Amino acid sequence: MARSASVKRKTNETSISVSWELDGAGTYTIATGIPFFDHMLDLFAKHGLFDLKLSAKGDIDVDNHHTVEDIGIAMGKAFRDALGTMEGIKRYGSATVPMDEALCMAAIDISGRPAFVLKGRVKGSTGGFDVDVVKEFLQAFANEAKIAVHVNLLYGTNLHHKVEAVFKAFARALKDAVEKDDRIRGVLSTKGVL
Repeated sequence: MARSASVKRKTNETSISVSWELDGAGTYTIATGIPFFDHMLDLFAKHGLFDLKLSAKGDIDVDNHHTVEDIGIAMGKAFRDALGTMEGIKRYGSATVPMDEALCMAAIDISGRPAFVLKGRVKGSTGGFDVDVVKEFLQAFANEAKIAVHVNLLYGTNLHHKVEAVFKAFARALKDAVEKDDRIRGVLSTKGVL
């Protein structure tokens, strides 16, 4: 049974459509109007082995903030919906990913309790993209998906490589957390719910 979901989100600032299949092959069609962010979401889908279709129109003439944050909200909702009952998932995932001279660690807990921690310096602009909004994207995703996301950018000098390491590590950790294990009966929690 496919674990997939589609979400549409429309506000006065943005209009977003997301279709996400968790057990995919890493195929993607991404169009946000923000080329660098498209590149990061392409990487996210490819390295997470997620099939992802995403289109967004937003007030990017103002800046990227509203569009990037609302994409995080829409993706977080689609992720949560695609998980369904969450029975049999490993729940935890982590990955340490190098991107040339940059190194990032990400850890995920699909707990039902949103939390977000970002360590490391992700500041500046690359490809016309203010990378400060990466934090807003991850925070919005964690809140809407109701998961704990910890990202530690350990080091790096090239800003493009640093952000790329963040997205790849996030994708790989998320992929591990949603994997099923036949030994898990119900959900992996003594509470009996996630």
